[in-house]
Amino acid sequence: MGEIEASGATFSGRLLWLFAVAGAMAASGCSVRSADSFTLVTELPPGFSIKGEASYVPRTGEICTVPPRKGRNYPGLKFFEQKLSNDAQSARFEVPLTSKEGGCPLVLDTFAYEVDAKYGADFRNVGRAHTGISFRDGNADSPVPPSVLVLQKQCQWFFRTAGPDRYIVKILKCKSVETPDQASDSDIKSPMQRAQFAGKTIKVVFDISREERPAVGDNWVKSPSGWKRCMGDSLEDPYAFCDGNKTDFKPFKMPDGRDCTVYPNCTE
Repeated sequence: MGEIEASGATFSGRLLWLFAVAGAMAASGCSVRSADSFTLVTELPPGFSIKGEASYVPRTGEICTVPPRKGRNYPGLKFFEQKLSNDAQSARFEVPLTSKEGGCPLVLDTFAYEVDAKYGADFRNVGRAHTGISFRDGNADSPVPPSVLVLQKQCQWFFRTAGPDRYIVKILKCKSVETPDQASDSDIKSPMQRAQFAGKTIKVVFDISREERPAVGDNWVKSPSGWKRCMGDSLEDPYAFCDGNKTDFKPFKMPDGRDCTVYPNCTE
């Protein structure tokens, strides 16, 4: 569907300080829609934040190249951010479809974004997923997308234990869910045609599943009261596969430090 899936990857450290520069272009809604841009709207569940990077390449037929980085200037890249909120929120980004750097005409190639979600009070209690949208040159015979194209993302937490104290840590994974627009338009399943989205809106809706699942197979046994962590060879066994033993379990700690025997209820 023209989306780039890259969970488990790492975003470039160059994003960390540049997002503030793009604040005026982000969720404030103050920017004016241009005929040479599209509006990206993201709907986020409580506890989520999003960072985005628009990447540009020379226009087809141009022999120029994207100028090299100079200090804090990253030619061919534009950055966006919507900070974490404890409430559900919607962010709006006005994303140019073309740019010009050092005299080189550029066109939008990809919009990659990083979604972070909090699962605890500690700053380390964050899960992260990566995805994005890719673009290409179009042709007149291609189907015209709707004025507002909706892309659905279903996110889910996967839990495991880590360290000698067996603290619960969580991994966030988000996958695409087929929507009526995507199901009826085969062109949307390939890179999106750049020119057809001028002045239009791409809306990405993130949802979080209530059901959490173990991140590693054969580590947990599900009981009526919750998931129990298999003992493995001993309390010190860091892998602790069940290996058919569904009667011996070991305690673990919640992110807030509570000692527990079942997840997520803590106690039976």
